[in-house]
Amino acid sequence: MATIALSPIRLKQSVSWSKEEAGSPRTTTHAPNCLPVPAYVRCFVTYNRSLRLVETTALQVLSGNKDLTKEEIVALLDNVLKQSTIVRPNLLKGAIQEYTRSLNLVNRKLPFGLAEIGVCYQPSPPSKHPTACNTVRTGEVEIVSLVWFSSPRTSGQWLDYWIRQRLLWWRKFAKNPSNFTAGDFQDHDGTKGAALYFSFPWGMEPIEKLLNLGDKELVLEHHGNKTNIKCYLVLKLHPQLAPIKVGLDMDKGPTVELRQVCEGLFRNMLEKGITVWPGYLEATHPSLEQLTMKYDEMGVIFTIVISDTTLENGLVQLRNRDTAIKELAHISEVRDFLTKYIQES
Repeated sequence: MATIALSPIRLKQSVSWSKEEAGSPRTTTHAPNCLPVPAYVRCFVTYNRSLRLVETTALQVLSGNKDLTKEEIVALLDNVLKQSTIVRPNLLKGAIQEYTRSLNLVNRKLPFGLAEIGVCYQPSPPSKHPTACNTVRTGEVEIVSLVWFSSPRTSGQWLDYWIRQRLLWWRKFAKNPSNFTAGDFQDHDGTKGAALYFSFPWGMEPIEKLLNLGDKELVLEHHGNKTNIKCYLVLKLHPQLAPIKVGLDMDKGPTVELRQVCEGLFRNMLEKGITVWPGYLEATHPSLEQLTMKYDEMGVIFTIVISDTTLENGLVQLRNRDTAIKELAHISEVRDFLTKYIQES
């Protein structure tokens, strides 16, 4: 599994705090379209490479208690930081959390993408002229993000594809298309990718970043368990070339009666030259989801499931490999439908 992250960004507003400024006349900073932010209420700190929101009253209690030893202050401060709220630096985590649910929606097939838009907080570049009060600066950034999931084998091709498409998009609406260029990029973690740059009057600056993240973030989100993040490949053979046309299985119910129905339908389709995989004869009966994955990987065109509903009204569940649509059909019509479908393909 490979993850490609595309992140066009736009700076919305910037706010700064410092310990020395708390309680002074310069305790608020006005930003565009927002209310003044009191510096003595909250402050941003960096802890374990994440941006956290901490109530300064908790820090004031620690600094005001003269009876605490240095080790106790460090321990209490560590606990305060662990309980603080993490401010998101980007939208990647949200897409990673939605991956498993979205994978099921697309029938566990790749590739697919998740797009998001939202406000994030990122550290501003350090000033060329550091101040004595050691101000911590953060920027409020509105980010539009597309996280694209693909197989590892095609991840490089997809990255090249998105670089081309995004560069074409920017140039399409530009008065001077040559102001937009693409170049190599590497983030602070060493992840390599590409960035799109715009030539501002003051110089070149990145306006969009595209990174190939691999499966590291997905594995971390699922605590090292790769079972939930696995997808499967569908062997899409032409209906007339597929060696097995139908997978015949049975659901839970009266085993003897269901097997008799399966055997009758099995012989009925063989008479018409339709090759059938007799899954109902297997000792173990996996879930319907596992059956779907198994038959799709085998290139089986249709999956038929016989259930107790079949015994009541003659209806069977019929699933098409190519459309993933499940529908009910009467057992007396199945053979003629399959024959017509294969002949007209």
